Amino acid sequence: MFFKKQFANVVEWEEFREDMIFWKWSNTEIKRGSKLIIRPGQDAIFLNAGRIEGIFTDEGDYDIESQIIPFLSTLKGFKFGFNSGMRAEVLFVNTKEFTVKWGTQNAINMPHPQLPGGIPIRANGTLNFKVNDYVALIDKIAGVKSSYYVEDVKLRISSNLDQLLMKWISKEGKDMFNLQANAFDISNGIKQDLDMSIYDDGLTITGFNVMSFNYPAEIQDRITKTASHSMIGDLGKYQQVEMVDGMASGKVQGGGAASDMAGMMMGMNVANEMMKNINPNQTNQTNQTNAATNQNQKQQSAPQVRSNFCPNCGTKTGESNFCANCGHKLV
Repeated sequence: MFFKKQFANVVEWEEFREDMIFWKWSNTEIKRGSKLIIRPGQDAIFLNAGRIEGIFTDEGDYDIESQIIPFLSTLKGFKFGFNSGMRAEVLFVNTKEFTVKWGTQNAINMPHPQLPGGIPIRANGTLNFKVNDYVALIDKIAGVKSSYYVEDVKLRISSNLDQLLMKWISKEGKDMFNLQANAFDISNGIKQDLDMSIYDDGLTITGFNVMSFNYPAEIQDRITKTASHSMIGDLGKYQQVEMVDGMASGKVQGGGAASDMAGMMMGMNVANEMMKNINPNQTNQTNQTNAATNQNQKQQSAPQVRSNFCPNCGTKTGESNFCANCGHKLV
């Protein structure tokens, strides 16, 4: 009884973490009387010399000698001796679907007709993956690692993600509007490409979503300022409005009455410019009327010059107020 308790052990996932994809039981010798514990969301894989002996997927507690060994492929005839144990590795695999948040490591240049190098954009979203092929997982990763984490997969995917985004943005993105409108197609295309890149590792991409495309902060600031300028009219007007707003809010300090007068004049100028933009036709009509009035005033105020010939018969006249030939009144 003493020896039975001394050599008995429990085979279970001792270092379980939610972000751990698999963990390999480190004690390679399983003693007589040992038990296997499988918790929800776990599969247990028995390995011998790197070869799969059996896969157990149902949660519960199992007696290894009576409930596990009979189902192992080449070890099912194994018999425990008094002090001898069964040499085998047990790989525990997390069967759940993992979710990873991603974002572009570097800005990606979107084609733009006025910028040969393109305009930089960034993207972010989520992706989902899970283990789907134990043979490939053991052959590529678990054969040389004792544990594997979500962060390891994230690093593997991130190395390819920027290139895939550039590929699909070049196909679908003419501008920011088109990128947002075609986000579903871009997501599906990247999902398929990523799935192919990690398929040989025994993993599969079960979902990929682009949550948003956006410009880098410095580019977005310039776009916002440009839009503000275009809404007001031009830079001069924008500066005037900014000055008036600054005085009204107290951010711009002035010199008493002089500052108030300057603010009032700026406000009147801005108001005039805004009225011109609101009703340009009325302004043009007013300008035309003023021009015609000025012309009439010039004509009326100009001195009248007397002609040297009679406008009626053409006879040369002198200083008289009437024509000597036909009697026509001269101006």
